[in-house]
Amino acid sequence: MTGARPGRTAATKQKLFDAALKLVGERGAASVTVDEIAAEAGVAKGTVYYNFASKDALVDALLRHGVELLAGRLRVAEVEADTERAMETLVDGVLGFFAEYPAFGQLLVSELWRTPGQWHGTLSLLRDDIVSIVRGQMQRLSDEGRLPEGVQVGTASAALFGTLLVVALDWQVFQPERDLADVREAVLLLVRGLRPAV
Repeated sequence: MTGARPGRTAATKQKLFDAALKLVGERGAASVTVDEIAAEAGVAKGTVYYNFASKDALVDALLRHGVELLAGRLRVAEVEADTERAMETLVDGVLGFFAEYPAFGQLLVSELWRTPGQWHGTLSLLRDDIVSIVRGQMQRLSDEGRLPEGVQVGTASAALFGTLLVVALDWQVFQPERDLADVREAVLLLVRGLRPAV
């Protein structure tokens, strides 16, 4: 009997994550209540507090969970031997993630640039995790002499991360009729433009 509880708890937490993500993505974290999250998840209000100390703790956990999923997709690029393929994998990871979780993209972008935001501390750490993965790929380009002279790896990493976030959000919110392959190719053209002129 005790062996079944962790599975039920995990399933309940996932329902709460999904419900919170849907509502927060639609209206922003500040305007969503615990009652609404519980109703959307189909659970009692007390279940939210049983699994998370508060709505803020749930949103914090939601942000961490989503960024961990995104980071997992981006880390696939680290095992690619070919730098060009690694950059494609990185772009695919970000665009594919936001195609699958558009509400999380909206939440992430809105909270990242809300200053000062309630989850700024958490997001700063999470952003650093993602940017460090992107930075690793930019460092590879730099080591191969494929960044234009004077372009710093840190600046290029933040620029690519920001570009991918904004392009993904723009695609999901304003141009949902575009297909993934089209958006991917547009981003890769930008990335390839980082190469020094020959």
